[in-house]
Amino acid sequence: MSLILSFESSCDDTSVAILNTDYEVLVNLISSQPEHLAFGGVLPELASRLHMKNIMHMTQIALQKADTSLSDIDAIAVSINPGLIGSLIVGLAFAKALAWSLQKPLITVNHLLSHIFANYIDHPDLKPPFLALVVSGGHTELVDFQTDTKFEIVGKTLDDAAGETFDKAAKLLGLGFPGGPIIDSLGSGGDAKFVDLPNPLPQKDNYNFSYSGLKTAIRTYIMAQSPEHLQEHQADIAASIQAAIIRPLISKTIRKARQLHYQQILIAGGVAANSALRVEMQRQAEQYDIKVYFPSLKLCMDNAAMVAAAAIPKFKAGLFADLAVNANSIKGTKLL
Repeated sequence: MSLILSFESSCDDTSVAILNTDYEVLVNLISSQPEHLAFGGVLPELASRLHMKNIMHMTQIALQKADTSLSDIDAIAVSINPGLIGSLIVGLAFAKALAWSLQKPLITVNHLLSHIFANYIDHPDLKPPFLALVVSGGHTELVDFQTDTKFEIVGKTLDDAAGETFDKAAKLLGLGFPGGPIIDSLGSGGDAKFVDLPNPLPQKDNYNFSYSGLKTAIRTYIMAQSPEHLQEHQADIAASIQAAIIRPLISKTIRKARQLHYQQILIAGGVAANSALRVEMQRQAEQYDIKVYFPSLKLCMDNAAMVAAAAIPKFKAGLFADLAVNANSIKGTKLL
């Protein structure tokens, strides 16, 4: 059994993990960056500097916790896109240096692909074909997997992502950042039909997503209300916003799975932690005998264990990267 040392630094979380090729996690360390809270969002230059400060120390701790050494590692894995380019370069440069010094293969993976493969850690017996819904702060995609390494994007956002809409709504309501967990918590006790918000791209033969219009509708509604109304009906407004965001995610994913005659749906990304999305997706999918898989909550956030999980099929297939490979910020799920 082989060991993979992996790194994730695409945004504001520095993470180091060690997995074996049976998807068993020996260690998965995550260092968040609360310094960004003062700015109401992630400050890219600050994120890069904090990655540089943390990554070597976290690697040392990870090896200690896993009771292993660098000589026991069989491959180095790292996410190289999409994300903040400065942050990605920090992780890639460190991974390259280790791979070169240890004479171990380097495996580069796509960050969104990693989120999908996080499901394999909790469900190692998963096998394609399946339809994956990737939904996070900056990305919303439907991906058709015929095999672990053969897939096609069959739907994507045309503008803004679902996670961005949660963040924008929370900011407009003065609730803080990140918005997803806050609205999820507030909305659990509210009336999801309190505010009538539009359903983006409702056409049945369209599997793309669009949230720019919904963001505008949310802003228009909030700006038209008094502070007293917003405070009194905070839970109802949050529930209505949440329902509007997840509605197209659920309907389009299940409709596409049925069109493909797939009986498995995988949900991935930070918004996969949303409780309403989990409950409602499972409830509606059960009507068609479709099984829905989610990562555990701790694996929905950015982490290096998911990077290693995405690297395992490439390791087994001998798909290694050249040390001249570079990071990039291009969006989309890709095999890199």
